[in-house]
Amino acid sequence: MTNIIKKDNGRPATFGSVVDQIFQNNLSRFFEDEYWGFTGLQNPSSVPVNIRETDKSYELEVIAPGLKKQDFLLDVKNDLLTISFQHKEENREEDKNKGWLREEYKRREFSRSFSLDDTVDAANATARYEDGVLHVELPKKESVLKLSRTITVA
Repeated sequence: MTNIIKKDNGRPATFGSVVDQIFQNNLSRFFEDEYWGFTGLQNPSSVPVNIRETDKSYELEVIAPGLKKQDFLLDVKNDLLTISFQHKEENREEDKNKGWLREEYKRREFSRSFSLDDTVDAANATARYEDGVLHVELPKKESVLKLSRTITVA
């Protein structure tokens, strides 16, 4: 029977100590952010970015579901491409009969910069947002595209 009795410091636990432990665990959990659905501020490195090189361009995919295309800002300055977004959401619920008002705000931000070398034609870069993914295409300059042609034998 001693195998099934919870022990506290080698002594059998009392009913009161078990209740205190349950209450303490639940009370401390009550004050944790995760209990209320807050998972912290978004870590910029947590937004995945895929980069691919093709014969004609460099392609970036920024995984960012739940946004609108107007949330994004793409900026090129001094051979540095910066992709960022800022999304704010406000929810209001009001019940005048019960006299309470609830406001919740969500805010997501992300910023990441990429160095562009002299092979990128940044003036002709394009971007589109669909299905939760921002697609950025950075074409290569004509001077660096691989020459491909057929040579006839004389």
